[in-house]
Amino acid sequence: MLLERKNNLAAWQPTATLERLQQRATLLAKIRAFFAARNVLEVETPVLSHATVTDPHVVGIPAIFKAFGSTEEKILYLQTSPEYAMKRLLAAGSGPIYQMNKAFRQGEVGKIHNPEFTMLEWYRPGFDHHALMDEMDALLQCVATAAPAERVRYADIYQQYLGVNAHTATTDQLVEVAREKNIPLHESLSDRDAWLDVLWTHCIEPKVGQERPLFLYDFPVTQAALAKIRHTENPPVASRFEVYFKGVELANGFHELQDADEQARRFAKDLLYRKKHQLPEFSVDERFLAALAHGIPDCAGVALGVDRLIMLALSCQKISEVVSFTFENA
Repeated sequence: MLLERKNNLAAWQPTATLERLQQRATLLAKIRAFFAARNVLEVETPVLSHATVTDPHVVGIPAIFKAFGSTEEKILYLQTSPEYAMKRLLAAGSGPIYQMNKAFRQGEVGKIHNPEFTMLEWYRPGFDHHALMDEMDALLQCVATAAPAERVRYADIYQQYLGVNAHTATTDQLVEVAREKNIPLHESLSDRDAWLDVLWTHCIEPKVGQERPLFLYDFPVTQAALAKIRHTENPPVASRFEVYFKGVELANGFHELQDADEQARRFAKDLLYRKKHQLPEFSVDERFLAALAHGIPDCAGVALGVDRLIMLALSCQKISEVVSFTFENA
């Protein structure tokens, strides 16, 4: 036993140096000061929830709960994002709010992924996604000493790098572009948005946001998620943005959908996709839909990966360099 302990001597040690952890604490304090100066209230919401997301590309981690003296086991979920709970606070009249806490996602392990990670999420009543991009830009300049961000429409960047109309190109046309770019073809991919993502990750993402952050906005309506759709545009677009910096996806934001019926339809579409592709199926979060039905203010919200932001701010290459313990040695 003693020999085994000696052989595993390094296993107990943090992955980040103490100096890095001190720098991390300083940056977290800077983030909180940023929101305090803007009178945005810090809140906390449950990490453990009765429901999880329906998004086919995000998988929650289940947790089994059993009350003392009971034989009944309940499957709960570690939150993938505090979004639904925070919108319930908005419906209750909270005003502008933010939080930094742990989020959990199944299967996400790697250089810039950890199943348990720190997420910063905030909501601004009275903002659209452009106003929130302004505030996000200010935050990145404050915390990561980034240069002012570049902003590009989703359609424009695909036209610039690939010469395709991302809103109208067919799946076959996207596959042909992938073939021309010598991207390995995935026979199992029949979804148009999946091919847009393949082209993005292989041909565009590595080239953008290197010197200064890139804000990509006005997504196809099929990628609206929880964002409003602007039907006044031709073609209509989702009021959504993503943030990329130094090859890393940092944040995802929306001019938030307020229509409970439309959100329920989107959830139902997610569940049909999950069933068709034999993915785990989950119950819809009815408490969240009830909050939407009650009414949330016109607002914009965004979720940002804090560990990734700190990694970039400190010029590190891996998340393991800026967290105490990773999934592997937790």
